Amino acid sequence: MSQRILRVRELLKREIGTLISQDYSFNGLVTVNDVDVTPDLRNGHVFIGVIGSDQEKTKVVSTLNKERGMIQKKISKRVVMKFTPKLHFKSDESIERGVRTLNVIDELDSFDLEAPDKSLNSNSDD
Repeated sequence: MSQRILRVRELLKREIGTLISQDYSFNGLVTVNDVDVTPDLRNGHVFIGVIGSDQEKTKVVSTLNKERGMIQKKISKRVVMKFTPKLHFKSDESIERGVRTLNVIDELDSFDLEAPDKSLNSNSDD
């Protein structure tokens, strides 16, 4: 991936996050986890993380998709580009999956500590 695409992604991520935090109020915590843009910079997928109920996640993503035109207009004023990408907001479940994975690992670690391996402690008379 080119340096230009990476810089555009980070710039859009920062600006969209600022815009959402200033202009919208939701019941849950809303973060912009990532922005993926096509190589021609015409389309962008904005991955939104929402800490809250499933209903709140759905509400946030649908609200942002409905307000997409206004958000794109505000972004075009903040970020000077030849084309402002057409934004598509999507729910991002990666952080929740990561937390679940870490919880499973912690459970496995605690299980190993509770039941030590008896084969290591046995003395053989061979």
